[in-house]
Amino acid sequence: MPGVFDLMPAPDWAATTTIATGNAAGHTPEEWARAIFDPRTVPPWVGALFAVRQTAVKALGIPRGRRWMLAVSRATSDEAIIDTDDRHLRFVAAVTAEPHLVHVTTAVTLKGWRGRIYFAPVRLLHDAVTRSMMTAAARRLAT
Repeated sequence: MPGVFDLMPAPDWAATTTIATGNAAGHTPEEWARAIFDPRTVPPWVGALFAVRQTAVKALGIPRGRRWMLAVSRATSDEAIIDTDDRHLRFVAAVTAEPHLVHVTTAVTLKGWRGRIYFAPVRLLHDAVTRSMMTAAARRLAT
């Protein structure tokens, strides 16, 4: 079980996204996490959603996203953890890799009405966004 649930044993929401890739074992979980969550290299449609997010959060009184929010907090040989605590929610993500699979497990605890409103569309788009970021990272790491 990923360390996500050690850090957040009772999340309000959790999901795991997995992709198959031939080069998973050739990179550490930390390398995968850095490649997946690098805001400079996300697919264009994901970048557009991030831009919409930056504008929309103003109306909710939520701070704008910063690069450090997706930075690796800690890493072992088995997984890399991203742990961000913000005004509206806390999210923890774990990146793990097997010989031909990469997994991102995300857990979220919502904070008040801001978190519930903010997370409603995120919940619907999370898997598609995460999968797209993972697939893009796999293409970059394969070269």
